[in-house]
Amino acid sequence: MTRTHSFFLRRLAAALGLGLASLSPALGQAPAGVASLPGLNGDMGADFVSAAQHWVDDAVAQGRGAAGTDMAPLRMEVSVGTLDSRLRLAPCASVEPYLPPGQRLWGRSRLGLRCVDGAVRWNVFLPVTVKAIGPAWVLRDGVAPGAVLQAGDAVQAEADWAADASPVVADPARWVGQVATRALSAGQPIRQSMVRTQQVLQAGAAVRILAGGRGFEVSTEGQALSAGGVGEAVRVRMPNGRIATGQVVDAGTVRMAL
Repeated sequence: MTRTHSFFLRRLAAALGLGLASLSPALGQAPAGVASLPGLNGDMGADFVSAAQHWVDDAVAQGRGAAGTDMAPLRMEVSVGTLDSRLRLAPCASVEPYLPPGQRLWGRSRLGLRCVDGAVRWNVFLPVTVKAIGPAWVLRDGVAPGAVLQAGDAVQAEADWAADASPVVADPARWVGQVATRALSAGQPIRQSMVRTQQVLQAGAAVRILAGGRGFEVSTEGQALSAGGVGEAVRVRMPNGRIATGQVVDAGTVRMAL
């Protein structure tokens, strides 16, 4: 656990503790049974949600929501849902927030809240939605699967980067000339999963294999064993029958490093 993470956990736990302490003294007594306690609603529910909102806001501000994503051009919007009003929770002096395994503060997620200091230990989840609004290339019209994207197919507009797990492709050089992997709709921001490199080399095609090192290069003939686009790795069969891997240069050329 990082020092920053620990700080935010303590902050939320303290906020929740203060909220509970300000309620009726009866809630501070050891419960006879969970079922006999009032539901988590009204001011008590607001304390949980408000404190959780502050924790998530701070965590997102630290850039922990989207590891590996450039957060600078994005406007983060965080919303925290509410706990089920039917819940019956025992009083708790210290409540710890945490991210469940496999969850992250990006798109739709969940924040866990668990009692770590109470007569009855409990664990509940709050729905959390983190939006990351920023510039993206958005399709003007629908695109058929297999169509090659052209520069005029998209315009710049704001979109929610966190609405899908696939990253937004912000650099037009990385989608112009690419092929649509499926049918795309107008208004969709272009994401990595939507495009792939156009195949220029087909499996079974005869190819010229270039191989070389510093100061020299040799050429031989071979056969492509897999299809690929420019810059992609493909398997080729050498004249001696050996199978090797090279990088597609064009429709009839594969380059290998020695």
